[in-house]
Amino acid sequence: MACSDDEVISSARMPIREYSATRKGRLLFNRRVFFNKKGKIFLMKHVADGKMGVQMRGLVKLGLIIILAIVVLGAGSLLYFRQGADISHLENNLQQPTGIYDLDGNLASTITANKSEGVAIDEIPEHMKQAVVSIEDHRFYEHHGIDYQGIIRALVKNAKAGSVVEGGSTLTQQLVKITMLESDRTLKRKIEEFFLAQEVENQYTKDEILEMYLNQVYFGHGAWGIKKAANIYFSKEVSELTVAEGALLAGVINLPSKLDPYKNLDGAVKRRDLVLSRMAEHGYLTKDEEAAAKKDSVTLLMGEKEADPLRGKYPYYVDHVLSEASSKYGIKLEELLSKGYKIYTTLDQSMQQATETVYENDANFPVGTSTEELVQSGAVLLDPETGGIKALVGGRGKHQFMGFNRATQLTRSPGSSIKPLVVYTPAVEEGYDITDPLKDEKMSFGEYEPTNLSGEYKGEVPMYEAVMNSLNVPTVWLLNEIGIDRGLDSLKRFGIPYDKDDRNLSIALGGMKKGVSPLQMAGAFSAFANEGERVETHAIVRIENADGKEVAAWKEKSTKVTSVGAVDKMNAMLLGTVEYGTAKNAAVSGYEIAGKTGSTQVPIEGISGVKDQWFIGYSPSLVGAVWAGYDKTDEKHYLTTHSSQGSALIFQKIMSQALQNQAAQSFKAQDIGPLIAEQQAIIAEQQEKDEEEKRRQYWIDKGNEIREGLNKWRDWEVPW
Repeated sequence: MACSDDEVISSARMPIREYSATRKGRLLFNRRVFFNKKGKIFLMKHVADGKMGVQMRGLVKLGLIIILAIVVLGAGSLLYFRQGADISHLENNLQQPTGIYDLDGNLASTITANKSEGVAIDEIPEHMKQAVVSIEDHRFYEHHGIDYQGIIRALVKNAKAGSVVEGGSTLTQQLVKITMLESDRTLKRKIEEFFLAQEVENQYTKDEILEMYLNQVYFGHGAWGIKKAANIYFSKEVSELTVAEGALLAGVINLPSKLDPYKNLDGAVKRRDLVLSRMAEHGYLTKDEEAAAKKDSVTLLMGEKEADPLRGKYPYYVDHVLSEASSKYGIKLEELLSKGYKIYTTLDQSMQQATETVYENDANFPVGTSTEELVQSGAVLLDPETGGIKALVGGRGKHQFMGFNRATQLTRSPGSSIKPLVVYTPAVEEGYDITDPLKDEKMSFGEYEPTNLSGEYKGEVPMYEAVMNSLNVPTVWLLNEIGIDRGLDSLKRFGIPYDKDDRNLSIALGGMKKGVSPLQMAGAFSAFANEGERVETHAIVRIENADGKEVAAWKEKSTKVTSVGAVDKMNAMLLGTVEYGTAKNAAVSGYEIAGKTGSTQVPIEGISGVKDQWFIGYSPSLVGAVWAGYDKTDEKHYLTTHSSQGSALIFQKIMSQALQNQAAQSFKAQDIGPLIAEQQAIIAEQQEKDEEEKRRQYWIDKGNEIREGLNKWRDWEVPW
């Protein structure tokens, strides 16, 4: 069947319907059926072929669109990951530990959150660096974070081997992986690794990258970083490693658990020899040097000492420094643990060591009713002139990082140790003299009925005696006389916080809703040692960042608490408390020590015991505060002695060591000894007069009795 071109064109414009054309009974194809001018069927093969060409062109266009979309999407994804290539976390992970410096500027302690300890690249032997580069990334100094040649080479080798026998990751990629990325093997992570590695190369030199890598990579057996690895396997500093030892460590990196020399020495040595061969192959060793290193025997010697002997030293003091840096200067704890700050403090290492030594000896502490739980304690030493914390211990037993610090975070009723602050200082400010008489007799103040611990009452006692012997009733009576408002105003000046519910006479004996810490009490009593001036307590002098730039500095804040005249009177009475009164056990031979005891009772009916023991004492140059008790007091956990047998003794042991390097100074305050002697003489004289009066009265009564008897005889009538 045939037709002319015009017929084809004509018929092509008049499609009727589709038929299935067959040949020899088989379906060959579907074609569009047309009629020519003569009405005969015409199968237009040319038209079918033209239609297929159009379809092909459509498919090509669709394919191009899809490819373009993939390219755009890929470019967008790459742009997204490139923009998100933040390596700031890498810097955080690689800082040196934060250093805590003492008052003389000496490094006293270090603290870090890092698993590894850094070593400067200059301290790492060349052969150690060469060993790692040779076995892990021999083109390290040639590529820019991604080794494309290495990737292709690895693909070829792995394809030939039918398994993964070689990786294509560079040292830079490995650094990114171990410091900034999760361990999951996802496409997203690999893309992130790709761009992060290039960003690292943009910002750091090759030496810096290698330094960071060697300080972060895991060498097995708990050794993160080259410094710890050298110590754990060879008990050496990094700079002391031999070529063979360095090669062995470099070989461990590939499979740190499987090639741990302590568990698989043969495997580790075999890998070491491979490293040495690679070093020779890349020109780092001569053949003779390679052979000699392979003959070296391996002697494993685990280091016994902590790589950094200062890490974790003075833990409670460091805890407080970190807390102060965070709360007062707004530096986050995470940054303090990772950004290599230098924190200069008021720490006195000899005093800190003395305090910790006392706390390590269980015999120095009071015994409680429970042997299953430690009687806890907290102590602080303070410079009264500067407010600087010289020493601090926040508990007994195992220390928990940033755990409860009883020297600074405790809130307990101070008992009688608060009396000088809330009662006696405002009283002498009002004009009372230390010899003025105070009432000492059983009395009540509304529903409040205080009692003396001894149960004895003298009717009247001089003020110094009420302080010296910690008499309760005269103290409450005196606060009632001067007024609670004056007492609370004094407490505020001393820096002691109180609650609105504390506005009652029980505050005279330390009755408080929340309570105080040893640090707060030491800060308050520092005014007595500093002519009435209280300087805000602090541990930090200044903080520098890793670059040596000062980012925070202490600014002195002081409060005029009371007059020098009032201080002189208070010092006289508190010196007398240690020399003649309830705090005799706190005395330090050769030094003037003033202070006040304080105890609180167990608030459980039917139990006669002590909940808290306090002693706050001071010399002209040093203030100390000590608390002792159980963390939780109940019917099975309480103390059976008062502060004079507990906290005062702890204070004495600490101060006797802490003051050894300080010259003895004097308060130049009145000695109440003569007053006591005078009072005792008056009492003795009065007693003698009373006895004389008793004797005189006795004989008078006897004479009257005799006379009455004689009169009876005289008036007696004889019966006969």
